Amino acid sequence: MNDYVVEAKSVEKTLGRGAGEVQALRGIDLALRRGELTLLMGPSGSGKTTLLLVLGCMLTPSSGSVTVCGTPIADADKEALARIRREHIGFVFQSYHLFPTLTATQNVQLALDIRGEHGRRAAQKSQEALAMVGLEQKVNSLPGGLSGGEQQRVAIARALVANPSVVLADEPTGALDGKNGQSIMRILADTAHDRERAVLVVTHDPRVVPYADRIVEIEDGLIVQERTDRPRMPTAVPFRA
Repeated sequence: MNDYVVEAKSVEKTLGRGAGEVQALRGIDLALRRGELTLLMGPSGSGKTTLLLVLGCMLTPSSGSVTVCGTPIADADKEALARIRREHIGFVFQSYHLFPTLTATQNVQLALDIRGEHGRRAAQKSQEALAMVGLEQKVNSLPGGLSGGEQQRVAIARALVANPSVVLADEPTGALDGKNGQSIMRILADTAHDRERAVLVVTHDPRVVPYADRIVEIEDGLIVQERTDRPRMPTAVPFRA
């Protein structure tokens, strides 16, 4: 089994046209490995989110190549890209994107609905995913009755329920206080280490650095540094609600 789940080689991405044209990525080489949590860090406008969207097959590169689980995306049409996302990629965003009229279970189950999984088994899998992030007591709660940290854990459960190969998280702690942010990072670290998934977290929050296995720094669309020498968190007690 190839340890590399997603590989980008010489990726460039130009956004806009004419006078508004911006070269957001300038020849990126990056591989995401199974069992590893990678932080992608850089200032605002550095290309972090653009790279995440390219790796997640939401944007196609202007040049270069991206491979997801051995499948090159260069010649994939919209339907094929959607299938790759469904089968291999889980997304987590800063804004939780939960439907306010649906319970936690129903919000998670949406990720199975688009894969054609319905009914009692899908509901059970959704509740199991919620239990995995410490929300077994909140399966019937509406988003309005959950804290920000709990809502983000619902979003993570939704990203994990279909057993993706890679989880891509864009500023997942950005709207959270320190305690909730640490809880979210523990879950994402466990997702990488215990379940052998690749996890990429885009962030500018230095508080999350101790949870990373690898730190990639990006500036002006270029990777300027990659390192693994960072402070480690003490052995964490598994988070519970």
